[in-house]
Amino acid sequence: MRLKLVPETTKLNFFRFQKVTFGLSAIAVVASIVLFAVVGLNYGIDFRGGSVIMTETPGPVATQEYRDLLGELEVGDATVSELRDPAAELTGAAQYSALIRIEQQDDEDAIQNDTVQMVVNALQERFEGLTILSTESVGAKVSGELVQDGILGVSLAVVAVLFYIWLRFEWQFALGAVAALVHDVILTIGVFSLIGLEFNLSIIAAILTIVGYSLNDTVVVFDRVRENLRRYKKMTLKDLLNLSLNETLSRTVMTSLTTLIALSALYVLGGEVIRGFTFAMIWGVVVGTYSSVFVASPILLRLDVKRDWSKEGDGPTEGPRKGNSKYAHIDA
Repeated sequence: MRLKLVPETTKLNFFRFQKVTFGLSAIAVVASIVLFAVVGLNYGIDFRGGSVIMTETPGPVATQEYRDLLGELEVGDATVSELRDPAAELTGAAQYSALIRIEQQDDEDAIQNDTVQMVVNALQERFEGLTILSTESVGAKVSGELVQDGILGVSLAVVAVLFYIWLRFEWQFALGAVAALVHDVILTIGVFSLIGLEFNLSIIAAILTIVGYSLNDTVVVFDRVRENLRRYKKMTLKDLLNLSLNETLSRTVMTSLTTLIALSALYVLGGEVIRGFTFAMIWGVVVGTYSSVFVASPILLRLDVKRDWSKEGDGPTEGPRKGNSKYAHIDA
């Protein structure tokens, strides 16, 4: 017996509250832009330049003790975060770990390396049994280039999507898909700005993955819309979009749910190193699924895609006419 999360045939009216959902999306996008402009992002060393030292101790060490030591060394702006892995006892990972971030001291890499070595020596002298798990440094020049490359990568991905959808479908589809992608990217940046989670290169990778996931979800819906445009010549566009969304609903729910299960396991058991990436992916799957249904499709409805852009595959022309909607009982 197959597991069915969604009935085979549904008649949900996804446009019943389109003004509310579209308005909420617009407000969320504006709020994300304001948050980014006012609060900004908590950039990691990939974008700010500096060094990261990950330590492990036999027993718990208060973060304030680390801060006091760094203050004595006068290494400038430094932050200390305690790392807690819920699955440490099961996986054998470090149970008492800390992440020390030291901002770039000078443009010279040699000076930064000397600073890191000084901090490492001081930590090992102060805390008995302390082990250095890893050290990582990024120069100021390299971090500036990474910022530019990250922005360029996301921008090129969106432009490529616009061109691809335009060639495969029509310009109305392209605008709807790109609007959904931009919506997802802006909301992801907004939520990172709101919660202050570190924004580094792995988050850029997550955003590009979100773009691909959201595009795949949107293209599945648009493919069904294109098929139904050829099949139902007399059906109103709103009813046709509703029909297409209902026909792809089972696939959308199953794909999103199974992806979320895997990502949730990674978030809980994957440790601190990939936690930011998995959080971005979880958020991206949720918002990407939402935008495919409540952003891309309403935009397609407003742009009023033409019925005569393709004549191949003409099928039956029966379908509800305007004023005789098959979803009228839901609107009531």
